[in-house]
Amino acid sequence: MRSRTSLIVALLSTAIAAPALAETNADLSNQTVEGPSGQDAEQPVVAAPPARRAFNTGVAKGRDLLNTAISASVIDEDALEQISANSVVGIMQNIPGLRAETSDIDGFSATTVRGLPLAADGSKFLQLQEDGLPVLEFGDIHFASVDQFMRADLSLAQVQAIRGGSASTFASNAPGGVVNFISKTGETEGGTLQISSGLGYDLNRLDFSYGSPLGDGWRFHVGGFYRQGEGPRDIGYDAFRGGQIKLNVTKQLENGYIRIYGKYLDDRQPNYSLYPVLISGTNENPTISDLPGNSYQNHAYQSAITQEYLGVDQNNNPTVYDASNGLRGKTSSLGLEAQFDVAGFSVTNRFRFAAISGEYNENIPMVTAPSFALAGLLVGPGATFAYAGGPNAGDPIVDGRLLALSIRINAQLNNLDNATNDLRVSRVWELGSSKLTTTAGVYAAKQSIDMYWNFQNSLNDLAGGGANAPVDLTSADGTRLSDNGAYGYGFAFGVPISTYHTRYDLQYDILAPYGSVNLNFGKLALGASLRWDRGDVEGNVYKAEYGGGRVGTAALDVDGDGIITAVEQQVAILPLGQPALVGYDYDYVSYSVSANYRVAEPLSVFARYSRGGRANAERILGAGSLNPDTGALADPSIAYGIVKQAEVGLKFRTDGLAAYVTGFWASTGESNFQIGADDSGQVVVIPVNRTYSAKGIEFEGEVQRGPFALAVGATYTKAQIDEDNNDSSLVGNTPRHIPDFAFFARPTFNLDKLTVGTVVNGTTESYAQDSNILVQPGYVLVSPFVQYRPVERVTLALNAFNVLDSQPIVQLASAIIPPSGIINAQVMNGRTVTASLSYEF
Repeated sequence: MRSRTSLIVALLSTAIAAPALAETNADLSNQTVEGPSGQDAEQPVVAAPPARRAFNTGVAKGRDLLNTAISASVIDEDALEQISANSVVGIMQNIPGLRAETSDIDGFSATTVRGLPLAADGSKFLQLQEDGLPVLEFGDIHFASVDQFMRADLSLAQVQAIRGGSASTFASNAPGGVVNFISKTGETEGGTLQISSGLGYDLNRLDFSYGSPLGDGWRFHVGGFYRQGEGPRDIGYDAFRGGQIKLNVTKQLENGYIRIYGKYLDDRQPNYSLYPVLISGTNENPTISDLPGNSYQNHAYQSAITQEYLGVDQNNNPTVYDASNGLRGKTSSLGLEAQFDVAGFSVTNRFRFAAISGEYNENIPMVTAPSFALAGLLVGPGATFAYAGGPNAGDPIVDGRLLALSIRINAQLNNLDNATNDLRVSRVWELGSSKLTTTAGVYAAKQSIDMYWNFQNSLNDLAGGGANAPVDLTSADGTRLSDNGAYGYGFAFGVPISTYHTRYDLQYDILAPYGSVNLNFGKLALGASLRWDRGDVEGNVYKAEYGGGRVGTAALDVDGDGIITAVEQQVAILPLGQPALVGYDYDYVSYSVSANYRVAEPLSVFARYSRGGRANAERILGAGSLNPDTGALADPSIAYGIVKQAEVGLKFRTDGLAAYVTGFWASTGESNFQIGADDSGQVVVIPVNRTYSAKGIEFEGEVQRGPFALAVGATYTKAQIDEDNNDSSLVGNTPRHIPDFAFFARPTFNLDKLTVGTVVNGTTESYAQDSNILVQPGYVLVSPFVQYRPVERVTLALNAFNVLDSQPIVQLASAIIPPSGIINAQVMNGRTVTASLSYEF
């Protein structure tokens, strides 16, 4: 098997249908690739080599990449087997133009494209799709990153991505681009059974995939996985538990096809978020090292001793939270997809309903200090600590060891149900020697956001290795100020106790008609597309911060012992009888225009300008932005943001060689709340009201010579803050976490029974925060793989992620090196080796 990553037409240009709403090659079996002059080539698309494949988006014809004015990439099935990353966002790190931050888990990730800002977690400007429809309508819902509800397994056929281009007009809320994860659909009979296991760590996994034609035009595919184990970091319990199953059935007709598909996902993963580390050196060249007894790449902040804790539920009743649920994603979805050719028109409809829920758990240190210093900070002279749980329960702490005041976050994702339908009609009109392709469509979606947040402060030691234990604080007069490690049922340090204690119950309705035209004459193709998005938002928000007599605290016997202790005298609660109303609407127009010129058979050039919108979800519903009595926004303009992009590209392809270069410019405004860190490393929430711009160059190439193949990609970006209405000192600075240069390379060497290669990912340094003082080091990840086929149908494989055990830092949570020399950091895993055995049948 050869590794191939080619810039391919993920979708047709503005002319034909929604980009990244692609069909697999089987649905193109009776269609052809248009040649340079727009005339049909003789060979069918399925027979074309990878660099020439086109993808059907529900119309009569596909297009060759060199005839389209888009910048797109594809990761094929062979390459997916070789990439050592297990997470959805980890796979996306192998697409040029994308900035993907992850600890190689699904959830607590951040993705962006072409230098657009990473103001928060999730994916604000880049839409993640499965089989042509968005997983969630908004990619940056608090504590609900889209990838938390997606998994990569053997049922995945390929990943397609379009950056900029017509994504603005063929998908709602995707002005930066679309990444589409496409499932296998059973064109040929066969399957795979695979078992894999960590070497040196506890994680076992079973994958399966099988598809087949059934006769009379029917075919099916089923696949999924199940896994369980502690995982590559010491956490003290099975942090990975669960799996998914996907099934689709297709009926091929003379004039089209009908497909029904479904997915069931229930999977838990640990949240490898921020971890305390030592930082030294200078702001320009910091050095990161471990705290005594800790390993930030091999340990997690959670532990079996602290996994269960008391709290308050959304009905203000005492409850027990189980942090071992980690990042839990649950999805039950059912979809219908159909395409028909009728009287010269191609009609396509895609529909999916997904019942989505889950849970988010996080535990991070707010203040880390020696015990005597932390006691003095929180209470004053004479205060003492003692263990509240674990093997040392009851023992006083007298040696000044490091302790932490932590913040526990639990988000109950009650209902994130998503229903979408995309209907479009296209036709190719013959105009002499030219062709005019027209498309009209309408997109409708409903997105629920029903979630409850519980924040509370706790106290624990930093034993590391999955052994962190709770501690209790006692004042000098003998008053116990915490209960079994709980220091505040809500915030007890720095901000009001009910801060962020919130429940959202919202419904977003979206309607978006769109259309496009594309005129192809000779070597030149001109395209234009237009979309109008309209949204209605209704619901309630429960939080005390809206004022008006809304109560946010009460005395409550949380542990049920009949005594109101010091920590129970003020417990964060919801004002259940006084919800804030939400009721507003918005609309915006997106458009894109393009030109593509096929200079010669191996060479083409293109140019495009696009304006796309992106609606904002619950992140804008703060106390100052919403009138809680009417539901109206104080400033209606914050309901959505606009992204403008210009791009110019050159595409070259000949036998065994392909090169694609795109220069881009992008700008956007941002009204949001950004989680950052101050000079002491303390977590802070920063209101953002800015404009940004970025320019750069994307490159992707492929070389194939006999048994050798090389896929490479790189992005050079220069981004800056153009205007900041809250802090003018930031104007001209580089947005945080945006490096100047990022790259990947994937060389492979394929013999009869052996395939060897490696995946290399790297970035240059960036800034930890927008103040541009503390530098976040760059990194290079080397992840080799070996596949050995001792007999037919059997493959033994080793994948080694980060084999050199480098320190790939995702984020440093501080603006400068603080005087304490301790900050929080998020990092990718250290060296992780996985062995697998697969059997094809």
